[in-house]
Amino acid sequence: MQKPRGGELKEIRLTFGISPHDMETRAIQAKKFLDEGDKVKINMALRGREKAMGQFATDKVKVFLNNLNSLIPIKTERELKREPRGFTMIVSKQ
Repeated sequence: MQKPRGGELKEIRLTFGISPHDMETRAIQAKKFLDEGDKVKINMALRGREKAMGQFATDKVKVFLNNLNSLIPIKTERELKREPRGFTMIVSKQ
């Protein structure tokens, strides 16, 4: 008999200059992961001068979260956190 285990952690990578259509595509992919019971780590990678424009990057992540929330209700496991290579946060299905 196998032990029941929680869902895996899947990652969605966003880039600084992501287009609106690509963001929608990634939101649909994140919805699939959440439907399977997995948690989703949202990673906004920043390179070079992008690191100085943190507010723009956080706005992009918020737009992604709004897109995802319109597809499926989500719960924040870990708030948006600044890391050396960009921003990360973890969400799960409500």
